Amino acid sequence: MTPPETRFANVGNDRVAYQVLGEGPRDLVFTAGQWGHIDLDWEEPTIARFYRRLASFSRLIRFNARGSGLSDPRPRDGRESWHHWMDDLLAVMNAAGSSTTAIAGFIDSGPLALQFAAAHPQRISALVLVNATACGAAAPDYPEGHPPEVMGQFLEFSRKYYGTERWARASNPSLAGDERALRWVAKWQRASGTPKALAENFENQQNMDARPALSRIRAPTLVMLRSHYRWVPVPQSRYVAEHIAGAHFAELPGTDSLPFWETPDLILDNIEKFLTGMRHGGAPDRALVAVLFTDVVDSTQRAAELGDAAWRTLLDRHDEIQREQIALFKGRLVDSSGDGTLATFDRPDRAIECARALHSALASLNVRVRAGIHFGDVELRGDGRVGGMTVHLGARVSALAGPGEIIVSRTVRDILLGSRFCFDERDTCDLKGVPGRWTVYAVAEPKEPHGAQPADGLASFGGGGIPQ
Repeated sequence: MTPPETRFANVGNDRVAYQVLGEGPRDLVFTAGQWGHIDLDWEEPTIARFYRRLASFSRLIRFNARGSGLSDPRPRDGRESWHHWMDDLLAVMNAAGSSTTAIAGFIDSGPLALQFAAAHPQRISALVLVNATACGAAAPDYPEGHPPEVMGQFLEFSRKYYGTERWARASNPSLAGDERALRWVAKWQRASGTPKALAENFENQQNMDARPALSRIRAPTLVMLRSHYRWVPVPQSRYVAEHIAGAHFAELPGTDSLPFWETPDLILDNIEKFLTGMRHGGAPDRALVAVLFTDVVDSTQRAAELGDAAWRTLLDRHDEIQREQIALFKGRLVDSSGDGTLATFDRPDRAIECARALHSALASLNVRVRAGIHFGDVELRGDGRVGGMTVHLGARVSALAGPGEIIVSRTVRDILLGSRFCFDERDTCDLKGVPGRWTVYAVAEPKEPHGAQPADGLASFGGGGIPQ
């Protein structure tokens, strides 16, 4: 998704970065507190999907507080950091034309959002906290807090490992087996702020106590906590709900600090119902694409002939050629597992041209592949994959291809009628798991174009349209 425009609000001579997305009937500020990177978030499909869902029922406002991400450094004026945070949020709300907003915050935004709601009740319509606390440190009247030695251990661990995959794994255990996601979280942390600034922030958090603000909060409040989140125990989060008049507490399954990867729809459903009174659920994003499946012919036999090391080298070169050709024809590599690949293209002619180029390029390695193409509506999943019946059909069509062949569905053939491509009818057959009988076609050598034709020309898209 194209990220929303990044704008800047002014706090004196400082600039605070913010973004606005959606046109819902209510404003919603979603914040991680003093840390984040509002541009980098859109590079991770899972997080982008989360924010799109929030923007489906609100006008979503996000910002980087001074000292983090895209905003100017935090001023050294002797004031507490939470005062700066409130100034930043007020400036962003005013710049965005938001007179009243709901605030949804997670992890270290807890004390900040609570103090803002108490100090500016006229600007707050609702409050939602996820994995948050009012105070982390224990006190004589607050046994729910962590003892000093635990707070010290957390601070030392964060100083040493924040911005690394080890810290990302400790704070989000569900990602333990996902190296790509762990690397991204570590990169996000490094982009959000310097190690020195981060250590200073954690020290400030140890001294932050928003408990006195709880009794002054009048906005409807929802407090959610993952029951096995290690850094905020259930009693701390429940304490917040018990000391805000009318607040609701929800204990959710899970362990992660961040809300994006582990049961995100459960969190989103609760936020939507709390703010709107209804729970519509997020309709999956969809797109019309051509799906191209390829598969190496006789891969098991070739692997046995070559041996593991040589076969692995051959597959690496195969993968490199796949990536090159898919990018050349403006496709997107969705999945590559072993000797098979799935790619998507915005138009079926590009998928065919890519398949033909792959046959030619892989021939130099003495590798033959089968290819199958279908065109239709797919579900865009948050992890970058695609799903739905179009994907199943593409896989079934590909299975009908022989070595060096490109087999397409009738949908593809009909779309490209009148183009330079030629198709030989193959068979009307049953496709496993797909209702009805389907006619498939083999792609023949294309006709020579009459006169000059633009590389991106596809006359049939402007003619009969896409068959239903």
